[in-house]
Amino acid sequence: MNTKIPRQEDKDISIEDKLRALHELQSVVSEVDKIKTLRGELPLEVQDLEDEIAGLRTRLVNLEDEIKTLETAINNKKIAIKDSQALIAKYTEQQNNVRNNREFDSLSKEIEFQTLEIELSEKRIKEFTAEMEEKKETIDSSKTLLKEREEDLDRKKNELDEITQETRIEEEKLKSKAEKIESFIEPRLVTAFKRIRKNARNGLAVVTIQRDACGGCFNKIPPQRQLDIASRKKIIVCEYCGRILVDKDINVVEVE
Repeated sequence: MNTKIPRQEDKDISIEDKLRALHELQSVVSEVDKIKTLRGELPLEVQDLEDEIAGLRTRLVNLEDEIKTLETAINNKKIAIKDSQALIAKYTEQQNNVRNNREFDSLSKEIEFQTLEIELSEKRIKEFTAEMEEKKETIDSSKTLLKEREEDLDRKKNELDEITQETRIEEEKLKSKAEKIESFIEPRLVTAFKRIRKNARNGLAVVTIQRDACGGCFNKIPPQRQLDIASRKKIIVCEYCGRILVDKDINVVEVE
């Protein structure tokens, strides 16, 4: 027979009732945990895909900006080549009208310098073009990867939405029930329960005695300690793991 939690207006709530409430609270939040487990790693996978997609989009923008910079650099080098070619033509023409060898040699050096400038510019154009082609290939592969990741994200989101939709009502009911149970437990116990649960494996803050051992860490509980727990006269925690201990025969209660 289930024992009901005293109403909030009741003045005195016994230790036994508090233990029953804590045990029931654990049962309810464990059901919420099961729902979250059903979703598995999907929320994390969705977040990871969103982060990766954002990174790919940023990478594409940066690559496209770099290509524009390279195109500008190539155009500048082409202009420089034309300028050098014009100067070579000018200096060659001037060589036909020189008055001495010194002027001829000086113009020859200028022609040689501009020729080297053209060769250097052509070399840079080849380097910039090769770099630009490499970046275009990277853009193509990044776009392909982006499309794949966007498809993966859509699929994962649909899976998560389906599971969330199926469990949302049940989860909301359980959370509402947990809040109602918490309202009958003094705040310090609720705080302790949540702290233990946060640090405990599988989120278990309240466990029963199983085969003379703690149901959380499985360390043996002395017989006298078990009798104290079964008496339900005080709240007892496991000296090894800190979980709240209750006897296996404690009733599961329902809140009115």
